[in-house]
Amino acid sequence: MWCSTSLLRFRGQDFCSVKQFSYHQKKLSLSRGHVYGSRCHAAACTHDHVKLCLDRCIWTAMERGLLELHLHADTCCGIHIMQELFTCKTLVTLTLSGNHLIHVLERVFLPALKSLSMLSFSAIDHPDYCRLIDGCPVLEDLFISDADPLKPSYCGEHVESETIKRLVVFVNLPKGYHPEGTYLRAPNLVQLDYSCYVSENHWFDDLDSLVQVWLDLRLWESTYDYDYDDEDDDEAAAAADDDDDSFNDKHKVAIIGDVSHLVAGIRNITTLHLSPDSLEAFHFCCESMPMFNNLLNLSIESDKEKGWQVMPLLLNSCPNLHTLVIKGLVHRITNRCGDACACIPKKQRKILEEEKTISCLWTCQVKVLEILEYGGSFEELNQMMHFLGKLECLETVKVGVNSDKDDQIEFLRANLLTLPKASSKCDIQFS
Repeated sequence: MWCSTSLLRFRGQDFCSVKQFSYHQKKLSLSRGHVYGSRCHAAACTHDHVKLCLDRCIWTAMERGLLELHLHADTCCGIHIMQELFTCKTLVTLTLSGNHLIHVLERVFLPALKSLSMLSFSAIDHPDYCRLIDGCPVLEDLFISDADPLKPSYCGEHVESETIKRLVVFVNLPKGYHPEGTYLRAPNLVQLDYSCYVSENHWFDDLDSLVQVWLDLRLWESTYDYDYDDEDDDEAAAAADDDDDSFNDKHKVAIIGDVSHLVAGIRNITTLHLSPDSLEAFHFCCESMPMFNNLLNLSIESDKEKGWQVMPLLLNSCPNLHTLVIKGLVHRITNRCGDACACIPKKQRKILEEEKTISCLWTCQVKVLEILEYGGSFEELNQMMHFLGKLECLETVKVGVNSDKDDQIEFLRANLLTLPKASSKCDIQFS
C-alpha cells in the first residue's frame, strides 16, 4: 500500500504541463479555470488539448491505484469527464464540483468508493445521479451542495441509499428554482446535516438508524405578522370587530411549507441541533409534533430576529431530555414563547399567573444546561433566572461568557451566582 499524504494540485494551464506522477501519489486534486475577468487562465490551450491532459492525469493516477480525486472546473471552462473514471476499482473518495460535463453514464461501478461530494455540480441530471448513487455499493459519506441558481443540479431533492451513514445536504436556491418537495430514505443513516428552504413536502422515511441531526430549515416569508395573533390588552380585543379581524388575516403573508413528515421521520434520534430558522419552521410548518422519547441532547441557536414560539411544545415533547444547549439567549419577543421564556408579554403573563399554569420547565428533566455566548444583558439575566428558578432537575449549568475582560466576567459571574435555584444540586460553572 502506498501511503503518501501529499496532495497534488493543478490549476489553469498546469493540466498541460504535467507529464508524470510520483509512484507514491494516490491523492489527486485537479482544478481548471482560474478566471481573470471573463477569460480563463488556461485559454492558451485548446479545449481538446486540455481534456487530453486531464484524461492523461487521471489515467496515470488510476493505473497506480488512485484513492482520492477532487475535480473542479470554473463556469467558463467545462471539460467532459472520462467515462472510465466511474468504473475505477480503487477510488475511495471523489469530489465533483463546478462546470465539468458528463456524457450519459452508461455504466457506473465504484466498488471501493466510501465518500462522494457533489458541490454545485450541475452537469449531472437526475437519471445519471441515481445511477451514480446506485453504483457505489459501499458508499458511507454523501455531501451535496446546490447553490448555483444559474445551473441548479437538484441532487439534494431526492436521496435514497441503503449504505450511507453520513449525509450533508445544503440547498440555497431562489424560490423559482427550489424543489417543491424532497425525499430521503436511508435505513443505515446515522448522522444528518440538512440545510434548505422549506418545501411543500419533505418525505423522510426509513431512518431508524438515525442518531444525530443538524437542521437549518429556512422560511421564505417573514413571520413578523404572526408575533401577536391575540390583542395585547382586553380593551383593544373588545373594541376590535369581526371585519377588522378579517382584514388583518387577509393581509398576513401566508407561510408556505410543510415539515411534518420530516420531523416525524427523525423522532427516534438522540441528538438534535436546530438553527434559529428551524425553530420558526417547526412552529409554523409542522402540523403535529411527535414525541421525541429517545432525545437526550437538544441544541438550539438563537437570533434576535427569530422567535422561540415552538420551545414550550418542543420541550414537552422531549420527556427524557438530559442536556439542553443554547447558543445565545436573545431572541425576538412574541406572545407565543409561552412559559419557556421570561420575556412574556404583559397580558399573557397575567393570564398565566391567574390560571397558575404549570410551566413546561417544571416538568422538564434536563440535568445539564449549557449557555454559550452569554453577554449578561438584562434580558439574558432574566432568562437565566427563569431557567434556574424552574428547572428542578438541574445538576450542572455551564456558562460561556461572551467577554475577554476579567473584571466583566467576574461581574457576570457574581450576578448569576446570586440567582435563586429550584434545584439544590445545581452547580454553575464558567468558561
